[in-house]
Amino acid sequence: MSNVDTFKSKGTLDVQGTAYEIFRLNAVPGLERLPYSLKVLAENLLRTEDGANITAEHIHALANWDPTAQPNTEIQFTPARVIMQDFTGVPCVVDLATMREAVVELGGDPSRINPLAPAELVIDHSVQIDVAGRRDAFERNVELEYERNRERYQFLRWGQTAFEEFKVVPPGTGIVHQVNIEYLARTVMTREVGGVLRAYPDTCVGTDSHTTMVNGLGVLGWGVGGIEAEAAMLGQSVSMLIPRVVGFKLTGSIPAGVTATDVVLTITQMLRHHGVVGKFVEFYGAGVSQVPLANRATIGNMSPEFGSTAAIFPIDDVTLDYLKLTGRSTEQLALVEAYAKEQGLWLDPTDPSYIEPQFSEYLELDLSTVVPSIAGPKRPQDRIELTRAKEQFDRDLPNYVSTSANLIDEAEKESFPASDAPAITDTTTSTVEVTDTNGKTFDLFNGAVAIASITSCTNTSNPSVMLAAAILAKKAVERGLEAKPWVKTSMAPGSQVVTNYYEKAGLWPYLEKLGFHLVGYGCATCIGNSGPLDDNISAAVNEHDLAIVSVLSGNRNFEGRINPDVKMNYLASPPLVVAYALAGTMSFDFDTEPLGFDTEGAPVFLKDIWPTPEEVQATIDSTIDRAMFEKDYADVFAGDDRWRSLPTPEGDTFAWDNESTYVRKPPYFDGMGAQPEPVNDIRTARVLAKLGDSVTTDHISPAGAIKPGTPAAQYLEANGVERRQFNSYGSRRGNHEVMIRGTFANIRLRNQLLTDVEGGYTFNFLTGEQSFIYDAAQDYQRAGIPLVVLGGKEYGSGSSRDWAAKGTALLGVRAVIAESFERIHRSNLIGMGVLPLQYPSGDTAETLGLDGTEVFDITGITELNDGVTPQTVAVTATKPDGTSVSFDAVVRIDTPGEADYYRNGGILQYVLRSLVS
Repeated sequence: MSNVDTFKSKGTLDVQGTAYEIFRLNAVPGLERLPYSLKVLAENLLRTEDGANITAEHIHALANWDPTAQPNTEIQFTPARVIMQDFTGVPCVVDLATMREAVVELGGDPSRINPLAPAELVIDHSVQIDVAGRRDAFERNVELEYERNRERYQFLRWGQTAFEEFKVVPPGTGIVHQVNIEYLARTVMTREVGGVLRAYPDTCVGTDSHTTMVNGLGVLGWGVGGIEAEAAMLGQSVSMLIPRVVGFKLTGSIPAGVTATDVVLTITQMLRHHGVVGKFVEFYGAGVSQVPLANRATIGNMSPEFGSTAAIFPIDDVTLDYLKLTGRSTEQLALVEAYAKEQGLWLDPTDPSYIEPQFSEYLELDLSTVVPSIAGPKRPQDRIELTRAKEQFDRDLPNYVSTSANLIDEAEKESFPASDAPAITDTTTSTVEVTDTNGKTFDLFNGAVAIASITSCTNTSNPSVMLAAAILAKKAVERGLEAKPWVKTSMAPGSQVVTNYYEKAGLWPYLEKLGFHLVGYGCATCIGNSGPLDDNISAAVNEHDLAIVSVLSGNRNFEGRINPDVKMNYLASPPLVVAYALAGTMSFDFDTEPLGFDTEGAPVFLKDIWPTPEEVQATIDSTIDRAMFEKDYADVFAGDDRWRSLPTPEGDTFAWDNESTYVRKPPYFDGMGAQPEPVNDIRTARVLAKLGDSVTTDHISPAGAIKPGTPAAQYLEANGVERRQFNSYGSRRGNHEVMIRGTFANIRLRNQLLTDVEGGYTFNFLTGEQSFIYDAAQDYQRAGIPLVVLGGKEYGSGSSRDWAAKGTALLGVRAVIAESFERIHRSNLIGMGVLPLQYPSGDTAETLGLDGTEVFDITGITELNDGVTPQTVAVTATKPDGTSVSFDAVVRIDTPGEADYYRNGGILQYVLRSLVS
């Protein structure tokens, strides 16, 4: 439907002789006082107003926005583009290919299934650090990557030719979010519409939660599940409530010795404590101009870690300088500046005409108060000041050592004075002598740093911390220091630009001397692609149940995520990653303990080799220039010889290979009619899993290595796949048979239906025995018994893993009842036809006396058939002795659009029916 333009906002902007059609915000009184992020949404509504789905009332709602009110107005946001990585992107393309066939079966035209907005996929999640600590590591890892992923890559090459507006950035280029800010992001988009060149804000949704990194460039975007991303590609708007916006004022400047990572960890802790789930965070104030673009991107990147939908910086001179540095054209630079100023999207607090926005809530950070920090051992928000890191680690360690008689409750972990601290059981004295496969012999112990990895988009996009790490390495080598032999060291930059400035600065040899060789360009250790530890180290760790540690410059450190042998994970800045590789242990005080001794026998402390801000800035100024970016991104979609030589299938529909264990046609549309079936209440359901607080999508969704002996491994073996070819769950996301078997199979999952058991197990009420969750689900499915999952607080936090919802649905789970949900996972559950329910306020499974042995009846859902979304439904849980517990659960279908998706059995079914009708 064409734009109806009730407010007569359509006009022309002339920039250097080129005329652009724009929709002026000043046509609507009231929009001028909005935060930057809501102005972007307002322009989106003005431009897409059609009188049906997007109306003048929606625009009025933004113009009359009450910052203090709770969100209650639904709007439809139409992102300008979609960005994907390969783990989440492959199932998107699989689903689009399947939809093409389903359209044919329903009598439609398969070419209707085509991205209507630009969709770009960056292959960055498939590289694993199999080989590390040697000069040929990159070449060997790339060879193994192509060997493992050949089928997936051929499938993506087919998608690039079969679908319009779909482009693929080949392997070995960089991490999706860094490629996004360095090349793909436009800040202001242009597109020809009806023969007229239109300009509008760059907005995006992405199939990775760290899509918010692009918020640092003034681009409003956030992570969604693959299911929502597919709908956005197919022209569906994203249904959302006008959010509360938290104004975060920055003042002061970062002191010497403090890194952008320290700032990010501080902001993460502040915002988690404040509570920003479902809200936008927007940075404002004079201090914003003091924050380099790379630091802005680092802060935006961590938005999922503090729980906000977005964490955005407005456009200003710093934005323009970065766009210029990274090779954007002079025409694009002129357009961005002219458009932002014309629309009131330009930040300049010194301008007399500047109107400070109104915000819902306010926070402030004086950057000069930030101190060096790390976070761990299992959550990004658990910040620890570096001066207290040893003390805090020694307190936390007993929780991870099975022989400890003195476990510390998680609630006690918040900073208590040393005098009040629980007694610490001495768990660090036991050592195990190990001779690794290279013939080196050493003692391994609890707290040993087994992995030190400079990795992930969060920090590898930031030259200040990357060069600080390299300069620190140089100084360490010059003083004769070495990394400890039990540390697996690795360097996975976010783009080839990092390699280039390391080479230009002459710093690579020093990093390599400490074992930080290039292992690949991609999202590696941070998503569990750390690769295996040395066989002998792994054997010793498992035999003696040692609590060893990883330190990484990433954004996620959840349990079981980094490596199956590693129990405790810490986030740190790149230079601190190098420092911990030198120390070799987490039980280390950098202030009082030397990292080693120089050739003269003098102790070398961290302060002796820590780079000064002047050193770092001088290196940035002398090594990084525009030409570097122009060269690296000159032919970004072409790929290397390996990519170009892959045979590419052809045709509008994909020729599925029944022998493939990577790409298979999923069953979502099997037997689907042109009209949806009526919604039914849930009767006599059993509990598949009863889970505690902070169960993340990492606990639910298959991720990391495929462990021998598990249902997924058994399936692969039955299909002739040898153990060494198992690859990771992420690489097999295009095969639902593997993924369903790995759902709820995280090695650290604690299902409270069982006692003292970790992993993907449950109690099977049909057999009366413990079994794999997948096997029990199959038994229930054969018996026609629906399933529910019981959860605690923050259910589904973490990455935007669509398979956390897809796997849940395919296991036969009809509803999840939790204390609270993280935004993306709640939305994804609805997108797969699973009902998210919350306990009544103040109630939990424990206060209601639920232990998971009950049989559940959930009634009142059928109101949806009458076009009504019930606020609550009646839940009755009948215990084995015949007694029952009843309560009204809150229905977390938050918008009419979500109700439509649920009525249709899922978002893809809704889109498919819409396209056919």
